[in-house]
Amino acid sequence: MTTSDELKTLPVLPLKNTVLFPGLMLPLSVGRKSTQAAVDAALAAEGKEILIVSQRDASVETPGQDDLYGVGTTAVIRRNSRSNDGSMELMVLGVDRVAVVKVDGEQGYLQARVRPLPLPEDVGTEVEALERTILELASKAISLAHGDATPDLAKLLSGQEDPLRMVFLLGSMMSLSVEREQSLLEAETKVDALRLLHKYLWHEVQVLELRSKITSEARSEMSKEQREYMLRQQMKAIHQELGEGEEGSEIQQLRDQLAKITLPEQAKKEVDRELKKLERTNANSPDHQVTRGWIEYVLDLPWNATTEDNLDISNARGILDEDHFELKDVKERILEHLSVLKLNPEAKAPILCLVGPPGVGKTSLGQSIARALGRKFERMSLGGMHDEAELRGHRRTYIGAMAGRLVQAMRRAGSKNPVILLDEVDKVGRDFRGDPTSALLEVLDPEQNKTFRDNYLDLDFDLSKVMFITTANSLDTIPRPLLDRMEILRLSGYSEEEKVHISRRYLIPRQLKEAGVSEEQCVISEAALRGIISGYTREAGLRRLERTIGKVIRKLALKIVEGTHTTATVEPEHLYDLLGAESVSPEKFRKELPAGVVTGLAWTEAGGDVLYLEATTLPEGKGMTITGQLGEVMQESMRTAQSYIWSHAEELGIPPDAFKKHGLHVHVPAGGIPKDGPSAGIAAATAMTSAYTKLPVRSDTAMTGEITLTGLVLPIGGVKEKVLAARRAGMKRVILPAANEKDLREVPEAVRNELTFLFVERVEEVLAAMIPGLEARVAVAA
Repeated sequence: MTTSDELKTLPVLPLKNTVLFPGLMLPLSVGRKSTQAAVDAALAAEGKEILIVSQRDASVETPGQDDLYGVGTTAVIRRNSRSNDGSMELMVLGVDRVAVVKVDGEQGYLQARVRPLPLPEDVGTEVEALERTILELASKAISLAHGDATPDLAKLLSGQEDPLRMVFLLGSMMSLSVEREQSLLEAETKVDALRLLHKYLWHEVQVLELRSKITSEARSEMSKEQREYMLRQQMKAIHQELGEGEEGSEIQQLRDQLAKITLPEQAKKEVDRELKKLERTNANSPDHQVTRGWIEYVLDLPWNATTEDNLDISNARGILDEDHFELKDVKERILEHLSVLKLNPEAKAPILCLVGPPGVGKTSLGQSIARALGRKFERMSLGGMHDEAELRGHRRTYIGAMAGRLVQAMRRAGSKNPVILLDEVDKVGRDFRGDPTSALLEVLDPEQNKTFRDNYLDLDFDLSKVMFITTANSLDTIPRPLLDRMEILRLSGYSEEEKVHISRRYLIPRQLKEAGVSEEQCVISEAALRGIISGYTREAGLRRLERTIGKVIRKLALKIVEGTHTTATVEPEHLYDLLGAESVSPEKFRKELPAGVVTGLAWTEAGGDVLYLEATTLPEGKGMTITGQLGEVMQESMRTAQSYIWSHAEELGIPPDAFKKHGLHVHVPAGGIPKDGPSAGIAAATAMTSAYTKLPVRSDTAMTGEITLTGLVLPIGGVKEKVLAARRAGMKRVILPAANEKDLREVPEAVRNELTFLFVERVEEVLAAMIPGLEARVAVAA
């Protein structure tokens, strides 16, 4: 369809990934419907002529004029067929180079108006020189790529009379990009085309020579058993030289990451050495994965990253008071550390050990400390840990080796000065796998932990900026060397008043929020709250109390949902319906004690408790029987008390032959609970004296203190817990060793005001205060 002598209109077949050169055949597969329509239009014409033009972007499915190059090739369709899948298979022959003037798609397929682009006849020595050089490079490339097995191909190239035809033939044979092939087609002169081809061919020869060199070097390095590795090594080297290797880029990424952080000199040298090793290791080798994982782990650690401390004392005090009630000593210690940091930013972090019964807020206090300081917080539970490698990590020689939990915590925190809570340090196990407490000796020593060495890292890591906080219920199971490294802060049990205050401030609002009940819908009266504390949750901490409050609120929520109530106020008389019978037996039911029974005080991990000691004489019996699962120390206290009474029998009005004619049985309920310690000494002496003299003791008095063979009363521990237990049991008086008078400062003032305290130095004072009718005899003896 000719419009003029110069311009003609042809159907357009866009190519995605190649270029058709004049004079060359090209097989094509046509799948797009619009392109098939263009092919049908060309086949319907007499000359079966069609325009082949390449797309600039192969991802475009419906190209327009802007998506096509401005120069294409007219072609004649020599052969065509249709496949079962609906596509067309063509064989086309390129004829002339043409310029695309205009493209439109009004016919349902692309049509273009084109004009011929003939090349001027270049003559001169440059064309001849370029032609000869290209033939030499082509022969060299063919030899490098295929050896000497293709002499016919070299003859074919040298037999081309037209240099441009040789350019097109070589351009189609080389693995050039669409852009480079198009540049050959669009060359304005033969010289330009020859220069472009010379450039591309020279690059190809360099690549082939490098491949040959790599092949030779790799073959000389590899043994017969490593032929498979040799092939991969060649590929790897080629990719690295071309800058296209995925593995090479990954190693470069590691190097870039290393350059961005500041490592200690020793660590930097070790990482550099491992990076060089990684470059030489096969990517499919297990060692490659281990080495790469180690490098990534080292680079992820916070070697110098820190969080800025919030040194505002008033803000820190507000946060600590907001999260926890009382705990004055702990709060003051944290504020002291903040003050020191403000004056000396390089000060070492303290290592605190929070000791107290369960449920008093030790773990949550660690979180509050981190929040007050503005630091990251990490918690590690040490309960039941047996393997030292859990803390120190495993060496990389083991399959599946990983860093210890301390280094893992540092990695998660992302800073070198977090607060790390080591929970339940008193419950660490030890067996044939090791003793984790031995590893803690280094971790919790400020003089050593700046060079802590994890087995997996095998590098010194600075832990001196970390604030370690440990928690424990008891110090008895903690090794002394480890205990010596920590600053002990005791958290005692809460009194009833403190529990009431904490419940109002923290527990009840939290449980109301969880249940979706408003404060107006559910009100727990003061009397009901005290009833819950004393009758259902006798404990030193708050866990059972919070669970019980939650149970009450959930039952009220059920009634609100069912519509039986819109609001509810809980009074003491409602507790039985809501919670059932009281689960805690009251300790004050022994209002009158028979002879031989006294009230002692004991310390437990759950706080203080009242302990009743019962003694009775056995006619015609011999010796002393002790029951109640008593430990060795407590049994020794019983024998010491008996020996003292025996030696002072005459002064106490006890017949001397009573010890020979009567045996003695001492029992400490409950029999299913193990008990130990020396603090029941004065209680045992009082119970035995009461049993021998048949005189009852006062039921409103509880006592604690260690006894000696000469009658001295020695100081004991756990004064606050024991006093609170006496108060809960309804006691009016408490007998304490005189040396423990200073410890009463830890007891809440409200509790101190309710009780009368008797401070004693000798057993005679205890007996005179406890056994009415014995005062005169003891006074005479004294």
